[in-house]
Amino acid sequence: MLRVLTAGESHGPELIAVMEGLPSGVPISSEAIQKDLARRKLGYGRGSRMKFEQDELTISGGVRHGRSLGSPVALRIGNTEWPKWIEVMNPEPVEITDKSRGRSAPLTRPRPGHADLVGMQKYDFDEARPILERASARETAARVALGAVARSFLGELGIRLVSHTLSIGPVRVPDGTALPTPDDVDALDADPLRCFDADTSAAMVAEVDDARKDGDTLGGIVEVLAYGLPPGLGSHVHWDRRLDARLAQALMSIQAIKGVEVGDGFETTRRRGSAAHDELFSAEAGITRGSDRAGGTEGGMSTGTVLRVRAGMKPIATVPHSLRTIDVATGDAATAHHQRSDVCAVPAAGVVAEAMVAVELANAVLEKFGGDSIRETARNVQSYLDAIPAELRTAPASEAALIAHDEHA
Repeated sequence: MLRVLTAGESHGPELIAVMEGLPSGVPISSEAIQKDLARRKLGYGRGSRMKFEQDELTISGGVRHGRSLGSPVALRIGNTEWPKWIEVMNPEPVEITDKSRGRSAPLTRPRPGHADLVGMQKYDFDEARPILERASARETAARVALGAVARSFLGELGIRLVSHTLSIGPVRVPDGTALPTPDDVDALDADPLRCFDADTSAAMVAEVDDARKDGDTLGGIVEVLAYGLPPGLGSHVHWDRRLDARLAQALMSIQAIKGVEVGDGFETTRRRGSAAHDELFSAEAGITRGSDRAGGTEGGMSTGTVLRVRAGMKPIATVPHSLRTIDVATGDAATAHHQRSDVCAVPAAGVVAEAMVAVELANAVLEKFGGDSIRETARNVQSYLDAIPAELRTAPASEAALIAHDEHA
């Protein structure tokens, strides 16, 4: 099984990412990881920080000649803005010789919607800087880098992922709109909001413009789809082995995510049972389902159909209309500290969500199939699929979609 760790602060010298348990032989390249780090900066409504803060990636261990070794993979993401923050963030004691510069003023006005106040209470700090630096979404750069590694592993097994923006504020992709496939990633990344519907994307851009004019921020919903999963990842036997539960935890761990749905999620709760579940049909290609309302999981296990999970992001809490708070140094009413921020970071949240789903799926694959090398894991997957009796096999996802369409027709 995989274990992943990240370390580092938002304005520190670097982020560190470590993945332990990856089999040997997985293709890993700086170019592929760097491409995903660039995707994390996409999206209409991003702030100026995305333009001048560059990610300097170094593969520090676990890879030789572009392939994983089976030992822990270590990645370093250097922060080009670090020289501007040395006196504020240096991990070593710093003697201030230029009193006119000094250290930054203590951040004693905790921002509503951030970890500031509770973190100060929990970790015994009298200002928010030590909390906000780690709680910042800058940490997600390390997760995206690890997600690129996990996705390469999954790709060797025929499992591919794609994410897209489903809504920005009140603007949402209409029900019944075609879902993107992994072949659509470049087209999605070229869209201002990473939305697969052109008309909805244009309405989203207008919504972002309106929020910017009002000095406000926006949230939204992103969806991640995984194609090519085998049935049986996860398990029904214990609460902490259920795949949907593990995916929910992984997505809820992303900064600013406040809700997760699998498949049709909460919409399913508004249906009667006869219209809520995916009926089974027998076809020449194998067992298929007449719909995909469950989103590719049943009983905490993957079904072998397209996995579909959604994550809801709250509006960014660093609002230009500075929110009311308390200055904890004086007890007086105050307005929250405001530094540069995005109007909307939902498209970036989709890239981060994609990375977290990739990591959790890679973990579930290794839990089920094991393997010290990618070739061993691939053999184990194929052996498992070959052992499923013909009468129990599900149709390939592409054929199942066509059969489901015919059934509805």
